[in-house]
Amino acid sequence: MKIVIRFVLPFLLVVVASILFRPDRVGAKTISDIQGEIDKYTSELEKLGVQAKTLSNQILQFNAQIKLTGLKISKTEEKIILLGGRINQLESSLDSLTKAFSSRAKETYKISRIGGNFFLIVSAGDISEAFARYHYLKKIQESDQSLLIRLQEAQDKYKVEKVDQEDLAKTLQQEKNNLSKQKKERENLLAVTKNDEKKYQELLISARAELAVTLGQGKETFLRDVKEGEKVGTIIGGASGCSSGTHLHLEFHRGENIVSPEEFLRPISLSYYPGYDTSYYGAVSPRGSWNWPLNEPIQVNQGFGSHGYAKVFYPGGVHNGIDITSDDKSVKAVKPGKLYGGSYQCGGRYSGTLLYAKIDQGDSVTAWYLHIIPQ
Repeated sequence: MKIVIRFVLPFLLVVVASILFRPDRVGAKTISDIQGEIDKYTSELEKLGVQAKTLSNQILQFNAQIKLTGLKISKTEEKIILLGGRINQLESSLDSLTKAFSSRAKETYKISRIGGNFFLIVSAGDISEAFARYHYLKKIQESDQSLLIRLQEAQDKYKVEKVDQEDLAKTLQQEKNNLSKQKKERENLLAVTKNDEKKYQELLISARAELAVTLGQGKETFLRDVKEGEKVGTIIGGASGCSSGTHLHLEFHRGENIVSPEEFLRPISLSYYPGYDTSYYGAVSPRGSWNWPLNEPIQVNQGFGSHGYAKVFYPGGVHNGIDITSDDKSVKAVKPGKLYGGSYQCGGRYSGTLLYAKIDQGDSVTAWYLHIIPQ
């Protein structure tokens, strides 16, 4: 009996210790150390975000964000290493517990083969021996029950840890993708602005002007009622008021909400200007039924939504329309309605008058056509 107890109890203590052991340090830094750096760069980003928009400030924001993402990757990698160690410990504990439980099951089976617990007690030479046997059998039963509970707990813990490991692996891959995207966006910003503060400010002015116009800040006049497909204007060639080059900015409002043109326009084959990066300027995937305002083939210069370029230059970080162009610069109404011609005065490098057309379609939808000469 003493031999059995001396064997079982130390073994259980070792198993429990291996399951509960949780190191928090891998290498020179703890996860807590890394979290401290993450908090530091998060705070720095918040401070940079409220400062004046300049190219140098934007680059500092990118650098801080890249550093922050790198730290998040390090933290996740540390978690994966620690979790891997715990899983290895659990695998070892599961193996030891399974073997121990199997051994105890064999001993219990042997006892049952020679008459069971009752036989061992009644066959004792005197009451003292019977009591000793009873106490011995009780310890065996308690040991068996404890082993079974520990085995189940270890199995449950192992399943949870394996799921956590898979989730961390997915998180790590997403963080690495984010890091790659952030670095690419920084490169694109430098390419677009040519690292020129003046160029950066001009692009900001153009983006803000588009928002001002479609919020009703332009001066406009009712021209006439138009039919679907009727010509309403011509795209201005080259740079013009608040525009760095030839394009139509097409935007739709439903009531007070801005809606992507992709929801209205029918699917067609589109091209993108040479060197276009869809992850930075946004992809266009039309899924509606309306005809386009330009004749095909149509080239995309910028997509709708919160893409990399929009996050840098547009108020709110969202481009509210799509920028497109075609060999034929004629612009047509996508739906019938009341046509208005408007203008907005722009400053900066692309100073002058931003011209636009607006069609109130009468179905709660208003279409805006910017950087065109209304007619």
